[in-house]
Amino acid sequence: MLVGTATLPHPSIPPGRFAVIRIFSLVPLVVAALVTFAEAADSKQPNILFIFADDQSYETTGYRGMTQVKTPHIDQLAKQSLSFNRAYNQGSWSGAVCVASRTMLNTGRFVWHANDVYNTTEKERQEGRLWSEHLKKAGYQTYMTGKWHIKANAQKAFDVTGHVRGGMPQQTPEGYDRPKSKDDKTWQPWDKKFGGFWEGGKHWSEVVGDEAVSFLETAAKDDKPFFMYIAFNAPHDPRQSPKEFVDMYPAEEVEVPEDFLPVYPENKEIGCAPTLRDEHLAPFPRTKYAVQVNRQEYFAIITHMDQQIGRILEALEQTGKADNTYVFFTADHGLACGHHGLMGKQNSYDHSIRVPLLISGPQIKPGENEAAVYLQDIMPTTLELAGISKPDHVEFESLLPVALGEKETSYDAIYNAYLNLQRSITEDGFKLMIYPKANTIKLFNLTEDPHEMKNLADDPKYASRKKELFATFQMWQEKVGDKLKIDPTLVD
Repeated sequence: MLVGTATLPHPSIPPGRFAVIRIFSLVPLVVAALVTFAEAADSKQPNILFIFADDQSYETTGYRGMTQVKTPHIDQLAKQSLSFNRAYNQGSWSGAVCVASRTMLNTGRFVWHANDVYNTTEKERQEGRLWSEHLKKAGYQTYMTGKWHIKANAQKAFDVTGHVRGGMPQQTPEGYDRPKSKDDKTWQPWDKKFGGFWEGGKHWSEVVGDEAVSFLETAAKDDKPFFMYIAFNAPHDPRQSPKEFVDMYPAEEVEVPEDFLPVYPENKEIGCAPTLRDEHLAPFPRTKYAVQVNRQEYFAIITHMDQQIGRILEALEQTGKADNTYVFFTADHGLACGHHGLMGKQNSYDHSIRVPLLISGPQIKPGENEAAVYLQDIMPTTLELAGISKPDHVEFESLLPVALGEKETSYDAIYNAYLNLQRSITEDGFKLMIYPKANTIKLFNLTEDPHEMKNLADDPKYASRKKELFATFQMWQEKVGDKLKIDPTLVD
């Protein structure tokens, strides 16, 4: 007698995929079947290595060839990976965009829903709703080192932790409003007297590398599947690295972005005035030389971080477990660092909301994918790989159906928000930006104008496009819990 159907892990199906098993006979046999398949699934669970950068824009990887930055080890990983070329962060309720990004990632909730639980993420941990807690319950040995920056206890959220860092390394007064001229050599990235990444004697990226390698050496002797959350503070400012890395990028040879501006016109209205900490890193108005120096140091600390990532990937190979390990690489958000007269990540331009996103593993065919996704989709992806049903509170989507060609995309559009000062919606190659306080909008054709330099908002040819995008935006407001009222006449 047919008593039911169930979606269960099956030993003949690759890790993370499922088959519908029709169960016949009596209840004891049903239970036996469940136990058998559960045990088979446990033996096949893949390892998960998650590598997380801080402030790294999608354009700052060598394999994309968009800037002068050198990332040989990330490039090698990219050759073995599927690159999601349009991966986004959904926004922030705080100037510390990393807090919102990481809270979304670890809770699986959309931005404003994540904000609702931000001060109760310790409760979320206790209830087993954080990313690591789901994997713990599924039998994973969980490990974390580096930047945490959400309101939950990392030492309790993971089985093992290394150094758990807070937000940014301590900045110094000398690190701001610089360089004022080509003669300004007061602050140097390799000078350890300024602390920051050098606090404690060893560069924090190297500490993360050391600790991740050490855990992998231990994991090599254990049959239990592992989940590693490796979170670099780099390339966040203060952008410090050893001199040999800075010397790779002579300042006068660093390319200034095509969209360079001395001052962003609406900087005050969108919350990016000189008083914002990130924007205070370089002088106002911007000079091309100041942008060159900031990008020199940005590229240098990325290349230094890349070296540590290379060490981690080599250690993974030496464990003998690489063939059954999924590796994810991304960042919490991007960074302007000289684009559009801006320095920080508190804006809606692609350089600040798009990130690199690589996934490699047994089922993944290397290549590139242009589907618009969120970086936070990594969380439900790993749950699916581990054989965990998607929890009700997780709103982001697994990347696997797109990665395996089962569907073209997960989202009809990409929503982004910053405080109550900025909103944007990206759909079908166009982006609508809304500045409520400035009472203005901007419209960009991203296909023809990837640097977002030509505002089409006042062009009559795009009147219907503006309204279509605004209608999509309103639907997304409801979906993500965005209660900000926007005057619809802005798009008239």
